[in-house]
Amino acid sequence: MAASRRAEARDVLIPLGVLGALVVTDVLFPPTLLVTGSFAIAAIVASALTTVVRTALVALAATCMAAVSALWNQNLGTPEWWLRMALVAVGGIMAVVLAHVRVRREHELQQMTAIAEAAQQALLRVMPESIGSLGFAARYVSATEEALVGGDLYEVAESTEGVRVIVGDARGKGLEAVQMAATVLAAFRHAAVREPSLAAVATDLDEVVTAIAEDEDFVTALLAEFHDDRSVTLLNCGHHPPLLMANGHNSSLVDTGSPEPPLGLGPEPNPVTCRLEEGARLLLYTDGLVESRNRQGTFFALEDSAEALSTDELATALDGLLSRVVDHVGHRVNDDVALVLIERQDGTSGSTREASRIA
Repeated sequence: MAASRRAEARDVLIPLGVLGALVVTDVLFPPTLLVTGSFAIAAIVASALTTVVRTALVALAATCMAAVSALWNQNLGTPEWWLRMALVAVGGIMAVVLAHVRVRREHELQQMTAIAEAAQQALLRVMPESIGSLGFAARYVSATEEALVGGDLYEVAESTEGVRVIVGDARGKGLEAVQMAATVLAAFRHAAVREPSLAAVATDLDEVVTAIAEDEDFVTALLAEFHDDRSVTLLNCGHHPPLLMANGHNSSLVDTGSPEPPLGLGPEPNPVTCRLEEGARLLLYTDGLVESRNRQGTFFALEDSAEALSTDELATALDGLLSRVVDHVGHRVNDDVALVLIERQDGTSGSTREASRIA
């Protein structure tokens, strides 16, 4: 509250300072045609910084100073004095109109931003910290600073067959990619709890993407199904393979079998199974992570971060990974990055709430 009031005070002080400087200039130097209506500049400055009411007050102050200027210019009632009064008054009115238009547009933008953020938050549901014996952490960084979501997606859901996870990337950017990602998430939520196998889930998703995709549209995706016997079934549809960390000194990219086309291009489900023993972790990610380049064109080396990913707390490990990516590229990432880190933990406590995130 105090900071807001100080900001409001600065918004008024700046145009008043401009008005003071113009008055001093007018007192010290003979009036010219250029300076005659210059007091209105203060109101124009106010129209860009503060409210309509404050702009009107600055415009009134400028008009009053234009009237008082007759004292040092000794031209009260002359055509020059009336010209100054008219120019300053007209400039003040224009400034008030400009302030009104600016404030109205800012209000409309705030409303649209609030609606957009609410819609994005509805898609960005909270990732549970654990489901049964599995621990979870997720992070997303948007390449667009103003956006929370993009074409990357991830989802976690429980089923009778095990805990199912999807991480994917819809081709393209912007609203079309967001719509595609949202559709895939909705389809996954439905199929993940209904279909008896991960292959059937992938088939359902492929049919959905094919039905709505335009030419050259597709979604790369990695699906995983975690079982109580510590096995993990993986199904790769044109996506990067996950990074498995058995411990801090033993990590590798999981062989997910022969490459399959992305969703929407007719993949033939080819699930593979690996082990996720107690304490082991599995990182699922989108291509924005491993395709980040530095100024020399070198890609980010994911496996160099395996030790930190396997030893730090899950959330801390992902934060550290993102920091290393930013350090590698030397600036903000230029592609969306979605990360899900999963750990096989001891015990069965935790949230069983379904969670999802679209990026």
